[in-house]
This record gives sequence, structure tokens and C-alpha cells, in this order.
Amino acid sequence: MILLYTDFGAEGPYLGQVQAVLHRDAPSIPVTNLLSNAPAGEPELASYLLAALVPQCPPGAVLVCVVDPGVGGERLPVVLEADGRWLVGPDNGLLNTVGIQARQAGWQIIGWRPAELSSCFHGRDLFAPIAARIARGDFSWRRSGWSGPDLADWPADRAAVVYCDHYGNALTGVRYRDELAGSELVVSGRRLRQAETFCRVAAGEPFWYCNSLGLVEIAVNRGRADRELGLVPGTDVLIEPSSLTG
Repeated sequence: MILLYTDFGAEGPYLGQVQAVLHRDAPSIPVTNLLSNAPAGEPELASYLLAALVPQCPPGAVLVCVVDPGVGGERLPVVLEADGRWLVGPDNGLLNTVGIQARQAGWQIIGWRPAELSSCFHGRDLFAPIAARIARGDFSWRRSGWSGPDLADWPADRAAVVYCDHYGNALTGVRYRDELAGSELVVSGRRLRQAETFCRVAAGEPFWYCNSLGLVEIAVNRGRADRELGLVPGTDVLIEPSSLTG
């Protein structure tokens, strides 16, 4: 299958244009919109949510990934093969977290160009056709000598809000691990305790928990964490041992 991960939004013509190209070039391959409201113009933040979503995609899936404020500039168009899944998009940080968290990762620069290439819509004109070719099995993997971006200083986790969902819950770029159990999360001057899920806290109480993607998430039972705590993508968080447990 082909999945779309973009900051295009559900409204407007952009998502539909990319889908139309995929249906044209790979008519027998199902196309699914994974996310269309990734943090707009913020590829680094968007990379952490993408990395959490990729393992949920079936092996062999191809993802068209477009959060691309530098489209038409010097950034490279690339393909990343990560643990049996393929990601097509810009080399601007969007794919980096997938690359660094993957057990096996291989990178390739896209050298092909279509006869007509818009300077501002590579998602439609460049990334979608390449994704269709990969999904059809027509993509030739040729090692170019490029080993991918330098990820030596790229953090595998990001202690910040990376996405606010429809309900006002704030997903962070921190993967949950056992040693975080019982910790407090500090954000916007508030200290939040951990709870297993919403029904474990009183209505109106903010808390944090491990969400279904394995990320640390901030929520308010029967409320909106984004509004109550003033959270937006990029808001820093701190996780530290609980002061209540000594």
C-alpha cells in the first residue's frame, strides 16, 4: 500500500492532486491518507511523529512524506528504506528520526526528474511518481555512494510537543520506556503526574501517559490540554522523578 504523510491539510487541492498521480501511476495499489496535518513547515518536529507511525505500517508499505518548506531549494529528494518500508521525501530532517530509530536503514538520492517539474510541488511531481514506481516494484535500488544525512548529532527522542490532535491532546517526541514510570512531566510551569489512561484521573485534571504509539502524551480528562496548558508543537517538556515519591 501507499500512505501519505503530509502537512497539506484536509482542505484545498494538494492532497487530492498527489492521490490522483498515485492512482494514475499505480492504479492497483491502495492509497491511504496516514496524516495530512503534520506540523506545518516543521520537518524536524514532524519527523518524531512519523517515526512513531512507521512501525504501525505493514511491511513493504511505501510512504510519501511531504513537510517541505525548502521545496525548490538545495535540499535533496531522497528515498529511505527502513526495516522493510520505503519512505520518499525531502532530505530536510523529516526522515531522519525514522532513519536513526530503524534497525536497518539505507538511503538513496533520487536522480530521476519528470518532464515537467513544478518548483513548488515536488510532492505531486517527483515524490508521488517515485513512490508509485516503488509500490509497483519498478524501482531500481542503485547504491550511489551516499550513506545518507549525518545523524551523529540527531537526537533519537525530542523532549517537546510534536503534534496536537483533534481532541487537544499533545504528543511529544519522547518514546516511553520503563524507567519513566512514576515520573512527573513539567510543562508550561505545571507538574503533571502519570496515569494509565483518562478514566484514572478526575475530570479536568491534566496528566501524562504512554499513548498507543508508545509516545509520552499530555492530556486532560474531559478537556483540552493544548488550550489549558498553552501547548503548541515545539513547546518543551521535562520529565523528571516525581517529587511525591522522594
